[in-house]
Amino acid sequence: MPMLVGTSGWQYKDWRGVLYPARQPQRLWLEEYARHFATVENNNAFYRLPATEVFASWRERTPEGFVMAVKASRYLTHLKRLRDPEEPVERLLGRAAGLGDRMGPVLVQLPPNFQADTGALDRCLRCFPGTVRVAVELRHPSWWEAERELRTVLERYGAALCWADRGSRPVAPLWRTAPWGYVRFHGGLAAPPPRYGRQALASWARRIAGAWGDEDDVYVYFNNDPGGAAVVDAAKFARAAGALGRTVTRTPPALEAGG
Repeated sequence: MPMLVGTSGWQYKDWRGVLYPARQPQRLWLEEYARHFATVENNNAFYRLPATEVFASWRERTPEGFVMAVKASRYLTHLKRLRDPEEPVERLLGRAAGLGDRMGPVLVQLPPNFQADTGALDRCLRCFPGTVRVAVELRHPSWWEAERELRTVLERYGAALCWADRGSRPVAPLWRTAPWGYVRFHGGLAAPPPRYGRQALASWARRIAGAWGDEDDVYVYFNNDPGGAAVVDAAKFARAAGALGRTVTRTPPALEAGG
């Protein structure tokens, strides 16, 4: 499988003139996005879990082979803080089943103040069937102090530790815990902000290529959406990965972000 490169979300008004034609109605943006990218990370489910019919409509509006990763609801991660995870996970997967074969990994992102609790994480991951890939984005430093226990839990369920970048540097240990990978870019240091520079993107391409082979699935999403930076940087990253001989899904040709 190729490296799957896309953005975190697609409904950004300041992407007009960058990815979307100026006069294109917003109701056609997903179709336009899917012409340029083969994957997207859907953040809608984090704020408000859509109905099954909405997920099904996203499936119908995207081409065969398109992959939609789904960010788990904040009800599970931020409000319940992984307590009693069975019902929230079941509801999430029941709704997201509308995606059918477009369904990609589920991202479980924990709050920055959520301290290490490998028992709670174990109970949560246990609720996902083995057919569902789960990536876990951890942000409190205490998790890294529990390396042995954390890696054991993630490896037990084949869950990927999310590699994340903020300020053009890794904000988590680059541990490979699954035969597939998940990487998120939150914002670089290049101008205009929050863009990434070519050197930073090339460094990340080398890191990823060094950890996974071309036959392994690696999902890469750019979350620096202001001004279309995510679109521009995703395309530049794809070219950097391609220069290393990696197979990468479709991205737009050279673009420039607006102000």
